[in-house]
Amino acid sequence: MPVLISIMETPERIWFLLARNLSGDATEQDKEELKELLQQHPELMQQYDLLHQLWPVHAQTGEEPATNDKLNRILQLAEAERAAGTSEAPVVRIKKRRTLYWAAAAVIALAMGAWFVTWKDKQQALAANEVVAPKGSKTRTILPDGSTVWLNAGSRIVYANFNGPQREITLEGEAFFDVVQVLSPATHQKKPFIVHAGTIDIRVLGTAFNVKSYPEEKTIETTLIRGLVQITRKGDTKGGPVYLHPNEKIVLPVSSVETAATNVPVAGTNEPAIKQIIHIDSTIKDSEHIETAWVYNRLEFRGDNFEQLALKLERWYNIKVYFEDDAARQLKFNGSLQNETVEQAFMALKAAVPFEVRIVNNEVFIKSTK
Repeated sequence: MPVLISIMETPERIWFLLARNLSGDATEQDKEELKELLQQHPELMQQYDLLHQLWPVHAQTGEEPATNDKLNRILQLAEAERAAGTSEAPVVRIKKRRTLYWAAAAVIALAMGAWFVTWKDKQQALAANEVVAPKGSKTRTILPDGSTVWLNAGSRIVYANFNGPQREITLEGEAFFDVVQVLSPATHQKKPFIVHAGTIDIRVLGTAFNVKSYPEEKTIETTLIRGLVQITRKGDTKGGPVYLHPNEKIVLPVSSVETAATNVPVAGTNEPAIKQIIHIDSTIKDSEHIETAWVYNRLEFRGDNFEQLALKLERWYNIKVYFEDDAARQLKFNGSLQNETVEQAFMALKAAVPFEVRIVNNEVFIKSTK
């Protein structure tokens, strides 16, 4: 907090020096002390200049009646504010020119109070908000526009205010968004909702969709439940946007910006990497979709090798998994977990696919049976 921190640390002394200087009562020693103070805290100079502009010039020329009338009006307002409990600025009546510096102190207090309110509002408008779901937990939050976000374990979102022409969020991890439509007061147009996730940007209006973009994983997934989303790759000047419709999913390699931009086909298909869209079963309930099962407190896995599954288990249970040989990493699993403890989960996996496991506190050591 510039200016205000210094002022709040020694308010009486600073007000005294500024007030005496403004009222013309400052001694040479006062002026030298104020000069040193401004040199030590150059950020105060802006406020010092502002106060000079606020302080009437004729207050230092002996024209007391006009000055006193204006100052008394200001101080009356300050007194009313203090009576209402909104200000703690010193309030005095102007009777003699000798008391002008106390009036100056009141003006300084009022000016700094007004400046602080304005500064605080600006800082709150610009400040980024962060919501985090630590490993081993999930969280739900309501955004300023009324949209709802569920965060999976080991995920975070960062967003600033939504007062601008669009609503923007940066995601690291996995989140399910239920976005409401909002009209811009200025244009009465729908304000787009944009999610920045890894190497892609997702632009929506009113919709529900899931995004998985963990930094440790090799792909980014977007699954649309309802509405319409537009997906673009950062740095892609050739591929163009991709549109998802309800019950569609796209899986993009994190490291394939060049592949997508040059439209290199996905292995075994004739489709470019950025055009590969997967259709999900629209006949089942939303709660039964594998992609959004985590929202309903289920961890689903289909054909994951143990290394891929371990990443999910680490986030789900807040543990660390270590493989003692490469053969264990390649074991594959199908199934789901819901209310199992760490021990129960690994015993269930072991019953399906044999392996050796050793659990020490929050560390799990895996070894193949070969």
